[in-house]
Amino acid sequence: MPPSSRALAAALLVAALAACGAPAGSTRPEPSRTEAAGRPDRPAPPPGLPGMPPVLDARDVYAADHAGKLSPVVKDFPSRVYVPNTNSNTVTVIDPATYKVIETVPVGHQPQHVVPSWDLKTLWVNNDLGDSLTAIDPATGRTGRTVDVSDPYNLYFTPNGRYAVVMASMDRELVFRDPRTMKPARTVPVDCAGVNHADFSADGRYFIVSCEFSGDLLKVDTEKMKVVGQQKLPMQGAMPQDVKLSPDGTTFYIADMMAHGVWVLDGKAFTTPKLLPTGKGAHGLYVSRDSREMYISNRGEGSVSVFDFAHDKLTKKWHLPGGGSPDMGGVSADGKVLWLSGRYDAEVYAIDTTSGKELARIPVGSGPHGLAVYPQPGRYSLGHTGVFR
Repeated sequence: MPPSSRALAAALLVAALAACGAPAGSTRPEPSRTEAAGRPDRPAPPPGLPGMPPVLDARDVYAADHAGKLSPVVKDFPSRVYVPNTNSNTVTVIDPATYKVIETVPVGHQPQHVVPSWDLKTLWVNNDLGDSLTAIDPATGRTGRTVDVSDPYNLYFTPNGRYAVVMASMDRELVFRDPRTMKPARTVPVDCAGVNHADFSADGRYFIVSCEFSGDLLKVDTEKMKVVGQQKLPMQGAMPQDVKLSPDGTTFYIADMMAHGVWVLDGKAFTTPKLLPTGKGAHGLYVSRDSREMYISNRGEGSVSVFDFAHDKLTKKWHLPGGGSPDMGGVSADGKVLWLSGRYDAEVYAIDTTSGKELARIPVGSGPHGLAVYPQPGRYSLGHTGVFR
C-alpha cells in the first residue's frame, strides 16, 4: 500500500474509534465513570486445573448450581431420588413430586453411594463389598453395565473430567481411573484408614480427603496424583466424614461423627483446623441453591444444623419429629427440599429448606446411605451424591 493510502487508512481508523467512544489504540470502549461505579470489578477467577471449565464467579464456586440452572444434558431427565440400601443390595427410586416409591432395583453387594458422572449422563452405584460399579441411565431409570472395580466405597471426578477417583476405603488407596471405562490409570496408596469423602479446591488443583477410621485429613495434588499433605485431627477418636468447600473457595468444612461438629480448615495453608460444634453425629454437608447456607445432618440426634456463610455462624437447628438418623443426600433442583437418608431407620426424609418442616418420611430398604437427587443444576459433577460446579 502506498504511503498516502496508509495515512488515509490510519486517519479513517482513528475517526472510527473516536465515533465509537474509544481512544486510538484501544480494542474496546472503556466504561464511563457512571458505568464503572455501578459495576464494580469482580475478582479474577484463579487459574484452574488444565482442562477444567473456567470458574464462573470467583466469589461463588457454586454459581452454576443455583436453582433452575439445569444443563441441556439433564433438562429432560425425570426428577427422581435414588436411594442405595446397603443391607438390602438394592436402589429405591422415589418420585419427589408424590413422595412415592416407584421402583426398587437390585444391584451389587452393599451399595454405598449413587454418584453422577462428570459428564452428567450416568449414575454410578458404588457396590462396595461387591467390588463393582453399576450404571443407571437417568434418562430412562434402567440399569446398564456393571464394571469390576475393587472396593468402591465412594467415587469422585477430577474437575477437568480426565479421571474418576475411587475412594477405596479398605484397600487404603485412591485409584485414578478412566471416567468412562473405569480402567485404572494410577493407584495412590495412602497412610491412613478409611478414605471416604473429598472436595476440590476452587481452582481444582488439589482436593481434601477425610480418613474416617484413623482421624486423618489428606491433601492431594490433582494433576500429579500425589498426596502432598497429611495431618491428624486434633481430637482423640475423631471420625471425619463429608467434606465441602465454602462458596468463596477459602475454607473447607469436614463433618465429624465423633467430634459432633464440623472442622473448619484453611485448605491452602493446610494448618490445624478448628471445630464448630453442630450436633451429635455430624455427617453430611449440603450447600443451599443460593450459596448462602450449608445444611449439616446430625445423624446421632435426628437433626439438621444450618450454617450461614456470610455471618460465619450457625443460625438454625431443625429436629425431625420423633427423631431419626439423617445421613447423606442432596438438595432439590429448585432448592426447596433437602433429601436425606435415614441410615438406621430404613427411611428417607424430605425437609422444607425454608421452615425445616418434615414434608415426608418414606420407607425404603435396610441401611439407606448415599442417596442422590437427580437431576440437579450444574455444568459438571465432581461426584459423591452430587457435588456440582
